[in-house]
Amino acid sequence: MTALDARPDTTATLRFPAGFRWGTATAAYQIEGAAAEDGRTPSIWDTFSRIPGKVRNGDTGDIAADHYHRVSEDIALMRQLGVTDYRFSVAWPRVQPTGRGPAVQKGLDFYRRLVDELLAAGIRPVATLYHWDLPQELEDAGGWPQRETAQRFGEYAGIMAGALGDRVATWTTLNEPWCAAFLGYGNGVHAPGRTSPLASLRAAHHFNLAHGWAVRELRSRLPAQCEVSLTLNLHAVRPLSDSAADVDAARRIDAVGNRIFLDPVFHGRLPQDLVRDTAPVTDWSFVRDGDLEAASAPIDSLGINYYSPTVVAAGSSPAPSPWAGAEEHVRFLPAPGPRTAMDWPVDAEGLYELLTRLRDDLPGVPLVITENGAAYDDYADPSGAVKDPERVAYLRAHLAAVHRAIEAGADVRGYFLWSLLDNFEWAYGYSKRFGIVHVDFATQRRTLKDSAHWYADVIARGGLSS
Repeated sequence: MTALDARPDTTATLRFPAGFRWGTATAAYQIEGAAAEDGRTPSIWDTFSRIPGKVRNGDTGDIAADHYHRVSEDIALMRQLGVTDYRFSVAWPRVQPTGRGPAVQKGLDFYRRLVDELLAAGIRPVATLYHWDLPQELEDAGGWPQRETAQRFGEYAGIMAGALGDRVATWTTLNEPWCAAFLGYGNGVHAPGRTSPLASLRAAHHFNLAHGWAVRELRSRLPAQCEVSLTLNLHAVRPLSDSAADVDAARRIDAVGNRIFLDPVFHGRLPQDLVRDTAPVTDWSFVRDGDLEAASAPIDSLGINYYSPTVVAAGSSPAPSPWAGAEEHVRFLPAPGPRTAMDWPVDAEGLYELLTRLRDDLPGVPLVITENGAAYDDYADPSGAVKDPERVAYLRAHLAAVHRAIEAGADVRGYFLWSLLDNFEWAYGYSKRFGIVHVDFATQRRTLKDSAHWYADVIARGGLSS
């Protein structure tokens, strides 16, 4: 069954509120390809993926899912699924190749066409300005640890608002700045591959500042009814036990994983326990007067990306850690239960815990699940079908957790499944498949997986059936 032939079914046992946004999501570098076409210059991921040993099998995003040339085909798939919203990211080096100066019109035209075709298909576009593809020239000038990068990002936000503000009503400034700061500059497993605790903390602050300056630019250029948001991969942190040492380990990770962004953005302050924890690394003198006020520019909703919980205990982590201020005090443990192909635990309860925490900590702030999904070892069987019952079970459990959180008072407005397409999965290259649409990367053939048909049925019903 697909959305085109389905009808709302009042027998759904878990119905979501009227107007709930059913979406799917992608990121530019992971799907677009066309890495050197129409004026696009290298991003940090183009450079990083060419360093031997950094990305599995030496894979790059040069072609990826070739979305740049297959926009119409991919939008037709979304329409078949019946999604109401589509979250995409803009490739900064495609529209502003050096991170400075005027935009490249061919780059802007690609996103104009994408948005126009989405609107023609009855799908609301949700634009994310940054999903990790910093122009390489800005990294060469110092990257996110430098304040100027935040300034450049504000200017870029203004360019995009001017180009698409008349047709895109929902804007997200940053996607998962924790990953970009701490995996990119802390332990080096993501681009640009630096390993400096100080650089990661400076980058985190400048992401907060960039977000605030971008909000200011967007507000000044967008129609008043437009929605401005931020997406964070907040950590559902659990101490192994109730011991004071384990609870303190969880506090440390909550500070550097969650409150390092939540407190500046929503309260205009730095967590003082984070400042104490990171004293061996920095005195935070790079935070200037007015920065925290700028970072706390009001937003309309908060995007939440969730995949699995984090279990910690007191002790030292045996592996190199991106967690500045926590390395000698925290040990990470595997959560029990089944695992995905990423070796991530399947634990929907963590999503419920996170949403109800935000209900209490940020009253009045609407929430949107902007990423949730799972990678499994999918393949097309001899009939051409792609059966992925594990993914269906994962999605169903997590949607049920969202529904339970809504029933408990969490103001959750939408759910964006990650991901529409199999894609370039960062340091894992093409070895991990998160899509509900299977992509044969040799031929670029798209095939709806069983999970895609299941999701279309959920959307058509407005909830989960028994």
